[in-house]
Amino acid sequence: MSGTFVGMPAFPAAAHEAVRNPTLRGNLRHATHTIRGKREKAVAEVSDWAQLREAGRRIKDHTLRHLDRYLVQLEESVTAAGGTVHWAVDADEANRIVADLVRQTGESEVVKVKSMATQEIGLNEALEAEGIRAYETDLAELIVQLGKDRPSHILVPAIHRNRGEIRDIFAREMGEWGRPAPEGLTDTPAELAEAARLHLREKFLRAKIGVSGANFMVAETGTLVVVESEGNGRMCLTLPETLISVVGIEKIVPTWRDLEVFLQTLPRSSTAERMNPYTSMWTGTTDEDGPQNFHLVLIDNGRTDTLSDEVGRQALRCIRCSACLNVCPVYERAGGHAYGSVYPGPIGAILSPQLRGTASEIDASLPYASSLCGACYEVCPVAIDIPEVLVHLRERVVQGGEVTRGGNKVLLKPAKGHAAERAAMRAARWAFAHPGALRTGQRLASRTRRFHPRTLPGPGKAWSGSRDLPPVPAEPFRDWWQRTRGGKDASE
Repeated sequence: MSGTFVGMPAFPAAAHEAVRNPTLRGNLRHATHTIRGKREKAVAEVSDWAQLREAGRRIKDHTLRHLDRYLVQLEESVTAAGGTVHWAVDADEANRIVADLVRQTGESEVVKVKSMATQEIGLNEALEAEGIRAYETDLAELIVQLGKDRPSHILVPAIHRNRGEIRDIFAREMGEWGRPAPEGLTDTPAELAEAARLHLREKFLRAKIGVSGANFMVAETGTLVVVESEGNGRMCLTLPETLISVVGIEKIVPTWRDLEVFLQTLPRSSTAERMNPYTSMWTGTTDEDGPQNFHLVLIDNGRTDTLSDEVGRQALRCIRCSACLNVCPVYERAGGHAYGSVYPGPIGAILSPQLRGTASEIDASLPYASSLCGACYEVCPVAIDIPEVLVHLRERVVQGGEVTRGGNKVLLKPAKGHAAERAAMRAARWAFAHPGALRTGQRLASRTRRFHPRTLPGPGKAWSGSRDLPPVPAEPFRDWWQRTRGGKDASE
């Protein structure tokens, strides 16, 4: 299944292992706290942030309601500007289209701009199976690729690595990829960046094909937009003879005026910058300037199925800023790999199950990978109510039933839950159906309250290890009501 980390267990098991890794937790805590602290300052500078956030939400909702119309307009605009548009219903079709386009040029390597969409469909692996090597040029993506690792964060894919680990990866792997790392490489950021720069330079100059995603697509002009901080994207987008952009259909905005809103909110929410150092825009092709062949591959891969869910569709507003990851207490402790998807954290917990369906154990567990604290909603620049969607998806997992995925019906098995939980729910159902027994149980609990433990025994220790059980009142509510309301029963 594309977008899934092969062999990964469901979230509870994966998180159980992750929280036992002190190095991972230390790396995550330092990085997420640093990023969110800078973001708070950057957002506080904008007096109309709330209005920008609401504008972004409305633009995205309007676009999703009329997605069919804007996609047709985008195709017409791109074609008129000299580009070619390809439509892919799923990951396999998208990978096949890109591989065919590369083979037609006779080339066997491509340079890539950081792209969540290509990670989602497993493009690098698909190209490798066809004998085509893809070189990641974003620094963090390069670290992940050289380390034969997996991304763990939307903005900073190598957030789980510290500088010492990165130095070791460069020293060990760069020789196998062409240019060796400098002798005596240290873990200072400047030296690591210089090693990556030297490693990538000849690939930029040699490559004939560039592959990118896009942060936004403007329907009225056919313009694609990539924002980045390192300049590698600019090299990939301008030097190659052929540019192939792989983009999810939800990344569209109707007009240039709409784009203005997101160019203010995305940098501040992601990198805590007032403006991205590199904002690259291109519209089709231009004679003797930049790539002479431009292909846009629009991928669905579960997006139209997600769009049909009135509650869940708001996940498609996401502009991939990663602010929700940086404030999430669950992500901070479990890390991105535990989510079993290229989309980790709170947004991954609602996006992955909708794009892939909840039939697998991994995806059925993701809606429960949250404390529902609401911090993710507070920082989202397009006001995605992630807790609402999480609860909605939990209902869907519990109820089971059929959903549509790629035009096919998929049967979801109802979640069974833990045996102790099911027994407790059956007992509660019986008690609430028998008022007399409930009243007797409440009175018995009140009269024996002195003997109640403050913590749970056995497996319950994990829950009560950091909190006390709530004390039982001195008398049940019914008795209190009768005593203070002249003998009338509370049910009257």
